[in-house]
Amino acid sequence: MGPSISYAAAPPQPVQTPGQHPVGLGMLLPPKSEEKAKEKVDWRNLPCPVPFEEIQREAWMSLKPELFEGLRFDFTKGLNQKFSLSHSVFMGSMEVPSQSTDTIKVPTSHYEFGANYLDPKLMLVGRVLTDGRLNARVKCDLSDNLTLKVNAQLTNEPHFSQGMFNFDYKGSDFRTQFQIGNNAFYGGNYIQSVTPNLSLGSEVFWLGHQRKSGIGFAARYNTNKMVATGQIASTGVVALSYVQKVSEKVSLASDFMYNQMSKDVTASFGYDYILRQCRLRGKIDSNGVVSSFLEERLNMGVNFILSAEVDHRKKDYKFGFGMTVGE
Repeated sequence: MGPSISYAAAPPQPVQTPGQHPVGLGMLLPPKSEEKAKEKVDWRNLPCPVPFEEIQREAWMSLKPELFEGLRFDFTKGLNQKFSLSHSVFMGSMEVPSQSTDTIKVPTSHYEFGANYLDPKLMLVGRVLTDGRLNARVKCDLSDNLTLKVNAQLTNEPHFSQGMFNFDYKGSDFRTQFQIGNNAFYGGNYIQSVTPNLSLGSEVFWLGHQRKSGIGFAARYNTNKMVATGQIASTGVVALSYVQKVSEKVSLASDFMYNQMSKDVTASFGYDYILRQCRLRGKIDSNGVVSSFLEERLNMGVNFILSAEVDHRKKDYKFGFGMTVGE
C-alpha cells in the first residue's frame, strides 16, 4: 500500500521575515490590463454582409410568417438527392376590392404541381397552377463570387407576365447587385461592412413605364444578441426594425414603417419561440391586428400548421390549418 496522507494536522504557516510584505491574492493575479487582451480587428478581412434585400430577414422571420386562410396540404417526394416533386392543394377564400369598409371574400381553390432541382451550384424551382400560371426560379453560381438569379412568371392575362434577372457579386467585405426586368425596371444596390458589426448600403432604381426613379440608404448593426436595421428611400418610406435574441429559443422583434405619401404609420411587436417539437410565431401591430402561426412537428417529415389573424377594425378574421409531408 502506498503512503497515507493525514489531514488531521494543519500545515505549518510560512515564516515572514522582517521587511517582507505578505503575499495576497492581488499580488498573485496578473494586472487587469493583462487579464484579457482585446481582440484586434482585421480591417482588411471584414465579414461579407447579407444581401441588400435581406437586410431585415431576422425581423421578417418573426413578424411576417406565411399566414393563410382555409385548408392547405403540401406533399414533397424526393426522387434522389437532387431532384424532388411537390404537390400542393389549397382551399380557402380570396379578398376582392370593395369600397365598403367590410372585407368581401369569395371562395377559391387551386392545385399546384412543382419540380425542384437542388445542387450546390445550381437551383431550379418550377410551379404550375391550375389557373395556368407558371412560376420559375433559377439560382446559378457562375463563379465563387458571382451568382445569377432569375424569377419569372407566365400568365394567360396579357401584360401580366414578368421576368427579373439579378446578378449578385460577393466580395470579401461587400456585395453588389444589378437587377433588370421586362417591365422596364432597372435597379442596383451596394452594401459593405465598415466594422465587424456594422454594414452600410445604398440602392437606386428606375421604373420605365411610370417614369419614376429613386434612391435609398440602409444600415444594419448585428451582434450575437441583437440585430438593428434602418432604411430610408427618396419615395418617402422609412423602415426600422429591431430583433433581440433572448436565448437560443426565444427572439423578440419589432418594426416601424412610415410612408410619407400615404401618411401611413405602422408599428408592430412580435415573438419567435422555438420548442423541441414546434415553432410559435406571433405579432400585434398598431392597427390592432393580432396574428399567430404555429408549426408542430408530428413525426419525421410530417408537420401540422395552424394560422390565425384577427382584425377587429375591418371585421376580418382569418383561420387556417394545414399539413406538410416530406422534407
